Amino acid sequence: MGTVPELASLSFEEALKELENVVRRLESGEAPLDESIELYARGDALRAHCQARLDAAQARIEAIVADRDGKAQGLRPFDETVG
Repeated sequence: MGTVPELASLSFEEALKELENVVRRLESGEAPLDESIELYARGDALRAHCQARLDAAQARIEAIVADRDGKAQGLRPFDETVG
């Protein structure tokens, strides 16, 4: 597979592009068994890396909480429901 970049150094977009290439190679059916196993392992690691990057991005997103008059009252995590 050539030089494999370390996952930690990849941006979300770079990891996603590499994952798409891995999937394309696996779906082609042209890779020998040993390479397919390596590709599968790399693809799984890339998937986990992308998910971790998405989770981290979502955790950083905050929503503005407004009071009854519509004035900003503070911030809350994006996925937290208003009670």
